[in-house]
This record gives sequence, C-alpha cells and structure tokens, in this order.
Amino acid sequence: MGHDGFRAVTASVRQMAVKVENIGEHYGSVLRGLSFGLTSGVLTTLGLMVGLNSGTGSDEAVAAGVLTIATTDALSDSLGVHVSEESTGAGTREIWVATIATFLAKFLFALTFLVPIVLLPLGTAVLVSIAWGAVVLIAFSWYIAHQNGDLARVVIGEHLLIGAAVLLSGQLAGAGIDRLF
Repeated sequence: MGHDGFRAVTASVRQMAVKVENIGEHYGSVLRGLSFGLTSGVLTTLGLMVGLNSGTGSDEAVAAGVLTIATTDALSDSLGVHVSEESTGAGTREIWVATIATFLAKFLFALTFLVPIVLLPLGTAVLVSIAWGAVVLIAFSWYIAHQNGDLARVVIGEHLLIGAAVLLSGQLAGAGIDRLF
C-alpha cells in the first residue's frame, strides 16, 4: 500500500471514529426513542391484536391493524416524542435522534408481529405474538434494571403487569365490540 492508500485508510478510520463518537454523544436520545418505541410497539400492537382477534376473529383485520399500528402509530408516537423532547429544551440533533429512534423502534417491532399472523392460524399467532412480546419486554426490562442498578425481577414484574393490563383491556374492548355489533 502506498502513502496515498495509507492516508485514505487513515481518513476512513477517522471518519468511522467520529460516527461512533456521535452515536455515543446521542446515546441518551437513542435510548429514549428506543425505549418508548419498543415498549409502545410491543404493547400497542399486542393490545390491538388481542382486541381485533376477540372482536372479529379475522386474519385480515388483525394483519391490517398491525400494519396500521406499524405505520401511523409509529409516526404519531415519534411526533409525540419530538414535541416532548422540544419541551425539555433539548438540542435539535438530540430531538431528531430521539424522534427517528422512536419511529424505527416502533415500526420495526410492530412489523415483527406480522410474521406469526402470516405463518400460523390466528389463535396460535396471537399466542405466539404474546410470547414474543413478553420475551422482548423481559429482555429490555432486564437491561433497564441492570443499567439503573435496580432489581431485575421487580422491574420485569412491573412491566409485565402493565402489559397484562393492556392485553386484558384489548380483550375486553374486542369482546364488547363483538357483542354490540
């Protein structure tokens, strides 16, 4: 490798180091967006799935609901995080990092729930989705507890309890709609 090649490689390494440094600089914004998007993506999508399943029993309705949550609710939640970050006086870059992280986390995690709907009978797909959602919540709750020095079982239990309340409300709403119509 000649002198120019060495300079090019060195410049590339420097650019990558700056990008990694920027990620570290915005870690808090990424974590806020990821935390909100992941949690909302899991719980909102599962609540909707359970409700639509009990209210319609239709694969198509549940799949359409998941796709709707993945797009419109991800955009809506990312705007909510954007406005919330603005209200704290955060810098423009931090605001946009949190906004984009929220959208991507919500969008991508919500879309994962389409896989069981496409591959399995609806009742089984909902159960598999609930299990998948629980795994995601447990893993992320453990991470949060570990980062904060809290007891993991307390944080995990709290988050699963809230998740169960979301599922119960979705079930009751769907059953109520089914009875009314």
